[in-house]
Amino acid sequence: MKLGCSFATSLETPEHIRIAEELGYERALCYDSPALYPDVWMVLNQAAERTDRIVLGPGVLIPSLRHPMVTASAITTLVHTAGPDRVLIGIGSGFTGRLAMGRPPVPWARVEHYTEVVRALLRGEQVEWEGATMQLIQPDARFGPALPISVPWGVAGEGPKGTGVARSLGAELFRITAPEPDFGPQMMMLIGTVLDEGEDPGSERVIDAAGHGAGLFLHWAVEHGVIDELLGESGHAWAAAYDHIPEGVRHIALHDRHVVGVNEIDRPFVTGEVITAAGLALTRDQWRDRFAELEKAGCDWLHFQPAGSDVPRELEAFAAAYHRRGEDTP
Repeated sequence: MKLGCSFATSLETPEHIRIAEELGYERALCYDSPALYPDVWMVLNQAAERTDRIVLGPGVLIPSLRHPMVTASAITTLVHTAGPDRVLIGIGSGFTGRLAMGRPPVPWARVEHYTEVVRALLRGEQVEWEGATMQLIQPDARFGPALPISVPWGVAGEGPKGTGVARSLGAELFRITAPEPDFGPQMMMLIGTVLDEGEDPGSERVIDAAGHGAGLFLHWAVEHGVIDELLGESGHAWAAAYDHIPEGVRHIALHDRHVVGVNEIDRPFVTGEVITAAGLALTRDQWRDRFAELEKAGCDWLHFQPAGSDVPRELEAFAAAYHRRGEDTP
C-alpha cells in the first residue's frame, strides 16, 4: 500500500507538493472546483516544475466544466512538463465541482463517454463531438509532445454506477467511504489530523486542521439526502442552520470553505466530540490501525488531504505515522 496526497487546490499547493515529495509521498492530486479554488492545470504545471518524482494530476475532473479538446490539450501540457510517467488523470461525476455551482452531478454514461473521447484525442484519432469531427493537430514539438499519449486514469465512484464505469474504463477506483471488495487498483482518501501526545480533539489546532472533514459529512448528507444515515437528529439541527438562506443561493453558503476550513455557520456544530466520532483526529497508533484495516480491505493507495493553517505540519505528521505503520506500538 503506497502513500499519496490530495489537495484542495490553492496558490500554495505547488510548494506543498514539493514538500510532500521530500516526505515520501508518491502521488499528489489536486481538486478541480473552479468556484472554490484556482485553476487546477496551472497549479499542477507549477508543481511539476518544482518536483522530480511525484506523480501529479487532477483529482478529479468533471466533464461539464471543460470541453474534451481543452482537457486533452491540458493533459499534453502536463505530460510535457512532468513526463508521461508522472501524470495520472482523475475524473468523476461532480460532487463539489458541480454542487458548489448549484448543479447536480452529471450522468455516469456521460463521464464514461467523455473519458473515451479524451483518450481517443490523446491517441491522435479523429473523434466526433457535438456533431463535428475534431482532432489534436499540434504541429510539432514546440506546441506539445508527440502523440499518441497514454496516461493512467482514476474514477471517483462511490456507488455501483461509478464503480462500473471505473471497471469498464480499466481505471483505478478513487474512494472516500470504504474500499470496494475485489476491485483493484483502488485508492482511499483520508481526511483528518494526527494528534500530538495528550492533545485535546477539541483544540483550535485540531479544528483548524480537521474540522473541514466534519463539514464535508454535512455537505454530502444534505446534497445527497442522507442526513438520517450519516448524522441523525443532530444533522437535521445542523442543516437547519442554513434555512434562513434563500434556497436558490444556499449551495453557495453551504460550500463556503468546503474541505478547506470551517465556515461561520458550521463552527458551532464542529466540536471535539463530533471530530472524534467522525474519526478525524487520531493518535499515531490509531492511524496505524486504520492503515492496517484499509490494506486488509484491498486498498492499494492512501491519499491524505491536509488542511488548515499549517499544511506542512499535517503532511509531515501523517507521513511519519504511515512510514512507522509496521513498527510495534511502544
